[in-house]
Amino acid sequence: MLTRLRIIRRRLLGERRFSNYLLYALGEILLVVVGILIAVSINNHYQNKATQAKAQVYLAGLKSEFLDNKQKLAVLIDVNNSNLASARALTELINQPLEQVDEVHFSQLLMQALNNDVAYNPNNSLLTEMMNSGSLKDIEPARLRRFLTNWLANLEDIAKQEQDLKLQREYLIDFFRGSDTRFKTVLQQADALAAGAHESTDSPVKSNLHLLQSQAFENNLLMFILTSEATETNHYRPLMDNLNTILTLIEEAIDT
Repeated sequence: MLTRLRIIRRRLLGERRFSNYLLYALGEILLVVVGILIAVSINNHYQNKATQAKAQVYLAGLKSEFLDNKQKLAVLIDVNNSNLASARALTELINQPLEQVDEVHFSQLLMQALNNDVAYNPNNSLLTEMMNSGSLKDIEPARLRRFLTNWLANLEDIAKQEQDLKLQREYLIDFFRGSDTRFKTVLQQADALAAGAHESTDSPVKSNLHLLQSQAFENNLLMFILTSEATETNHYRPLMDNLNTILTLIEEAIDT
């Protein structure tokens, strides 16, 4: 094709037919431009195919990652609910006469309410890698990208709430650091002591029931309950809703 074009060009120049040569030159330029555009289009097509294939790999990885995160969050919600139920049960003991309160039951409720810390630790390794490499822009639809971007910001807010809850929990534990209480009584009666650490049944047990008459203990217990409720209602439940939305959008974006 190029050889024929060169022959035509030499013939036109030899015959000094400039107007015809000008038309030929414009046609040759047009052919070159069209060729470039076709090449660019083909290249873009293959690049788009490669980008889409990479996005599908990322989507599959994100699906696995967020399914794990959903399971972790569900477990954490259950733990927080268990802590909350035990703390509420403690408030019911406060309203009872001390002689009617079972010390063992009191100790068990204390352990159940305070033994388990609450902290969400999701796996965000793939999402972080995508954000750092700029690959998040290849994920469609745009709504999914927004939810993924907001996910990390939501986790920062939750971490602050969990820190507040941790402080409220520690304030309650602090009541057992003084000499007027005995934490070993709680551990022993809640069967949380290591083997061999239990005291003889003949040994007197120092009671902690007087805490139920402490206004400071009641105030801190109520603050712990309110913070636990806020953690679930204002943070964990909305996060679970966002997580379910992310998984739905990922599922819709994955080629079947």
